[in-house]
Amino acid sequence: MSVTGDTQLRRFVDDVVIPAEPELDAGRGLELRERAREAGLWARPLPVELGGGGQPLAGYFAVAEDEGRSDHGPDVVGSSSLLNVRMLTAHAHPELKDEVLANLVAGRVHVSYAMTEPDVAGSDPSGLRTTAERGADGWWTVTGRKWFTSGAARADLVLVMARTGDGFSVLAVPAGGFRVERELDVLGAGGQHEISFDAVRVPPTHLVGEPGQGLRLAGERLALGRTLRALRWIGQAQRCLDLLADRAVSRVLGDGVLADRQLVQRLAFESELEVRSARLLTRDAAALVAGGERAPVEVSLAKVAAARALNTAVDAAIQVYGAEGLTAATGLPRLLRVARSARILDGADELHVTTTGRRLLTTRRAAPNP
Repeated sequence: MSVTGDTQLRRFVDDVVIPAEPELDAGRGLELRERAREAGLWARPLPVELGGGGQPLAGYFAVAEDEGRSDHGPDVVGSSSLLNVRMLTAHAHPELKDEVLANLVAGRVHVSYAMTEPDVAGSDPSGLRTTAERGADGWWTVTGRKWFTSGAARADLVLVMARTGDGFSVLAVPAGGFRVERELDVLGAGGQHEISFDAVRVPPTHLVGEPGQGLRLAGERLALGRTLRALRWIGQAQRCLDLLADRAVSRVLGDGVLADRQLVQRLAFESELEVRSARLLTRDAAALVAGGERAPVEVSLAKVAAARALNTAVDAAIQVYGAEGLTAATGLPRLLRVARSARILDGADELHVTTTGRRLLTTRRAAPNP
């Protein structure tokens, strides 16, 4: 059964965004943003004073699943900048805010976030080697290399996590201050880049937050980012369930349809079970995050459950479609790519399993015996 929070948004994603996915994959089709504006769907969770819709997090979480039925949905409707807008609004210098924020919300400026680095484990930020040194004039010199930086090729500004003294800080490096070394394919799809900084000079006003606060700022965006990913993956898993069901009830086989076959019924059941379970876990996490909590246990449970649900649902849908499910026309190969990367993005599942298991057992050990 399909569960939606916003019929208009879902219809827009299904009727406008999903049919244009091949074009959007190739970096075209950005005129769809104008259609989102005309439909009143643009930048709903972003601040009203900056040109957004001002929707509270709790309300946005309720519709993020519909928006996320396509990986391109958030970008087309203008909410993909939410994490960067929140970080800059809370921590950027006033001059940087005036220069960037309104244009970022309007979609005229693109900001990327650069944290991970080649040959450095993503689960251990203490190993990051990009540096930023402050000179006597207050300017910073940034040197290093980052990769898996989403959208860096079109970014006007990159928020860079760099080592400063004994800690880490975030600096906003404008386009022209970094070089795109190569585009990284993710299971054949582009959009991720490796970039380098060769002693780039950055003004004092481009320090985001205070020196040494970088990892704290990263932590602030982590819970929200993981929760949004989980909600969007559930949206795509629900899309797979819809495709599976439509195919099963319409595909004639012998004197009946695929839906009459017990093995197909089992695929539908197992997929529905995982998607509904993940949805409940993610809604629990979303409620806590909307209330200002980081909720590490709930967010990790949601992240892993959503990734698993998407993997199960897309695999089942492909199986029910048969050979046609392997073709781009169904959209399923694209969803399969997202599903496989979901087990690594925002922390590999193994990291979430071990850290959450440790937290649960540590809490249990510390609890008084009944």
